[in-house]
Amino acid sequence: MEVFAKYLEGIDNPDHRDRTEEILAWIANRFPKLEPQIKWNTPMFTDHNTFIIGFSTAKEHLSVSPEEVGIERFADEIAQAGYSATKGLFRIPWNEPVNYELLEKMIEFNIQDKAEYTNFWRK
Repeated sequence: MEVFAKYLEGIDNPDHRDRTEEILAWIANRFPKLEPQIKWNTPMFTDHNTFIIGFSTAKEHLSVSPEEVGIERFADEIAQAGYSATKGLFRIPWNEPVNYELLEKMIEFNIQDKAEYTNFWRK
């Protein structure tokens, strides 16, 4: 998790920093084979040099990006969790609980779906 230290230090709100760190640590512990990285100034996890999931912080929420395919596949569950979404990300409001079951499903899906993938992003 040292790779995320500088990013986390840059989050001014201590509650947002703690929440972000909690989520990143949960993923690192639950999926130890994923590689934590900072690319484009955002924390993300990769598997065999292909993107699995990424995050970015905003004033009102934490954005989660499982790529467009992940948003489409889990659109109903994202809505059921009460999260808003765009084509490429969904938002976890800082004052709402984290749906770890949904995160786990998305990460597992991307790991399996991209097992033979050789590019960073889907094309």
